[in-house]
Amino acid sequence: QVDLVESGGGLVQAGGSLRLSCAASGRTFSSYAMGWFRQAPGKEREFVARISRTGGSTYYADSVKGRFTISRDNAKNTVSLQMNSLKPEDTAVYYCAASTSLVVSYTRAGYMYWGQGTQVTVSS
Repeated sequence: QVDLVESGGGLVQAGGSLRLSCAASGRTFSSYAMGWFRQAPGKEREFVARISRTGGSTYYADSVKGRFTISRDNAKNTVSLQMNSLKPEDTAVYYCAASTSLVVSYTRAGYMYWGQGTQVTVSS
């Protein structure tokens, strides 16, 4: 069991940056691969990024590759998403998620635990 709490969302102009953080409870944070997903109004929740247990491997959706960077600090039980060059189409609720699977998953089904989400709004 792990509880996840996101923070760092807000309103930013196009071209700006935001850094999202996700704090995890529990003593086994390093046993989870972590992911970020997002959901825009009227759309399905979509994969954004994933980082392996050690932080040695990262994966990104094509739409954010080169603009977003996922990282983690296992000593502090946190995972972050640095978002640069933001676009209006990045507007969504962003969710942090934890996975116990060894298989890299790009879908909701691959993640067992979810945070409540944080709103990111990018104005044009």
